[in-house]
Amino acid sequence: MAHPKRRQSKTRTRKRRTHDKATAPALTRCPNCGAWHVYHTVCGECGYYRGQIAINIED
Repeated sequence: MAHPKRRQSKTRTRKRRTHDKATAPALTRCPNCGAWHVYHTVCGECGYYRGQIAINIED
């Protein structure tokens, strides 16, 4: 395995790591029940996806 010849500076390391942060998921309101859910996923409250029933949620 290759070994670095010189130690990388803190600035260089931090510049490389600027894109390694976590991002919050994009949320939207369900048009059927109004609950918040993640984009392109079935609503966990009512079971609808894109205006159609995808899963049956038992009350």
